[in-house]
Amino acid sequence: MNPRRIRRAVVTGIGVVAPGGVGTEAFWKSAVEGVGALDRITREGCGHLPLRVAGEVRGFDPAEAVEGNYLVQTDRFTHFAMAATAMALEDARLGRADIGSPYSVGVVTAAGSGGGEFGQRELQKLWGRGSRHVGPYQSIAWFYAASTGQISIRGGFKGPCGVVAADEAGGLDALAHAARAVGRGTDGVVVGAAEAPLAPYSMVCQLGYPELSTEDDPERAYRPFTAAARGFVPAEGGAMLVVEEEDAALRRGAEPRATVAGHAATFTGASRWDRSREGLARAIRTALAEAGCAPEEVDVVFADALGTAEADRAEALAIADALGAHGRRVPVTAPKTGTGRAYCGAPVLDAAAAVLAMEHGLVPPTPNVSDICHDLDLVTSRARSAELRTALVLSRGLMGSNAALVLRRETGQPTHRRSASA
Repeated sequence: MNPRRIRRAVVTGIGVVAPGGVGTEAFWKSAVEGVGALDRITREGCGHLPLRVAGEVRGFDPAEAVEGNYLVQTDRFTHFAMAATAMALEDARLGRADIGSPYSVGVVTAAGSGGGEFGQRELQKLWGRGSRHVGPYQSIAWFYAASTGQISIRGGFKGPCGVVAADEAGGLDALAHAARAVGRGTDGVVVGAAEAPLAPYSMVCQLGYPELSTEDDPERAYRPFTAAARGFVPAEGGAMLVVEEEDAALRRGAEPRATVAGHAATFTGASRWDRSREGLARAIRTALAEAGCAPEEVDVVFADALGTAEADRAEALAIADALGAHGRRVPVTAPKTGTGRAYCGAPVLDAAAAVLAMEHGLVPPTPNVSDICHDLDLVTSRARSAELRTALVLSRGLMGSNAALVLRRETGQPTHRRSASA
């Protein structure tokens, strides 16, 4: 009997809505140039809060990206996800005519906070004017699964759909769910995460995180792996990817841009950063084993980079534990220091950046960071040219999840590709 053919999951499209830029080309240009998009928070109702700096998505008009009938029933986090999905589908050149059956394409998103802005607005109506003034969409717009539902309805995607309701690492777990759905027989999955945690209600909910930076200076607020680390800066936005079965993608003339080769997740407890060393190292080893990848084959690491002394030390040691001596030589980067951590959206943005880095042969820098106090080859100040075939993306969540994702650029996959979604 012939061995069962392995169904490989490949990335064919990327769409981004981020503080660093709306559109993949703008996002990548900002990342490569090390542009800092962190700034003082301008959202109405937030001026009195101790959180002063964040990564806001500027220049994004939801009315230009989302049809009116969807706009009225969705929150800002879903507007981001729907806009990024449209870009990713265009980038993958995946239209309705390219889909043999609506059941062959699914949708998976990750969400950590849901639709706080929409929920706050409707609750204000409830308490200020009474229940008759609360709109019917309050029941769905805030929900964690809203983006998955609206993307599937809008696109007519009736394949396996789901939502990962989790902390930051859920963004990588969603990508793993997509790859495994492809392995089980689904032709394609629209997958990713976008968050919008900067409304007053959402921000108040975050103030209990001891890891949150309350620094006033945008250039000093988020500086992981340094003695000046003060915590992380939150952000809104995220990315959506089109992940397809490789042969199905090739049959319709699509370009496989990278292979989703391996993933693993562990749990070590909320804010137990001392334990995250072991948990993250185990996730790295298991993801590499699933990918059939030796530690020395890793060409770049996209770090979680939480920004507290204990968490940064644990991550640096976990990389060394899992990769051995190679962990001290491999280029490490954290572009999110220029845009902030968009919770579940953050590692998906890193995954998008990793695909682009392999295509362009460039490791983007870590903005606002210098004077590293850990044994890492952290790329700072400017992008670094390198031959990149394997990228390792790391993420940890404030609630205790750890995840590692391995992306690989196989022989024959394109380089220096200009994204069609920009």
